[in-house]
Amino acid sequence: MREGAGATALVPAAGAGARFGGAKLWADLSGQPVLAWVLQALGDPASGVDELVVVIDSTEHRRVMELASTAAPRLGCRCTEGGSRRQESVERGLRLCSREMVLVHDGARPGVTAELCARVLRSAREWGSASACLPVADSTARLLGGRLGEVLTRSELTAIQTPQAFRREILQRAHREAAEAGRDADDDAALVLALGEPVAAVLGDPRNLKVTRIEDLLALRAWLSASAWARP
Repeated sequence: MREGAGATALVPAAGAGARFGGAKLWADLSGQPVLAWVLQALGDPASGVDELVVVIDSTEHRRVMELASTAAPRLGCRCTEGGSRRQESVERGLRLCSREMVLVHDGARPGVTAELCARVLRSAREWGSASACLPVADSTARLLGGRLGEVLTRSELTAIQTPQAFRREILQRAHREAAEAGRDADDDAALVLALGEPVAAVLGDPRNLKVTRIEDLLALRAWLSASAWARP
């Protein structure tokens, strides 16, 4: 493989987990830490990923690298210290990415699959950028001072997930211009859209939810126990 080709998985995992009430990445999910499920999916050759960068507190670097050595041994693993905001953490992780494509996936989304990663990467290679997303099931409206305002058209809305994939130079430019403009976002696709670049929408997976609160982890545990959804 030529230098720069392939895809780096960049995993932001430096969040404090305040709403969860603890270290959610290490919470047990069917006998494994949440983060192990993420690394296993990325480490599957079918994902299209061949390099791994994890952004996490420096006190966790050794622990993450040990986990990656068993959950995603073919990728190896490099770690870097996270920033005070997700945007800063992703920018720091980008400095370690050497591949043509970068697949960004939250460390707290253990329901991701290799197949979804591959589909997002395929669309990003065609469009330059792509994001997993889901149709919005509930009616939505703007909030105006504690009351409902404009009701939004559900068919025109989508819930954004990760993985998101980008040509590396596009994502680097998006972060550079955001920093210069003082623009902040907790989603990389938003930074790319601010450049005027297209972001393809790829159908995501309802099981690919983010573990934010303990209820999210309980939902994933119930899903696992009630179905054959599992990975080796």
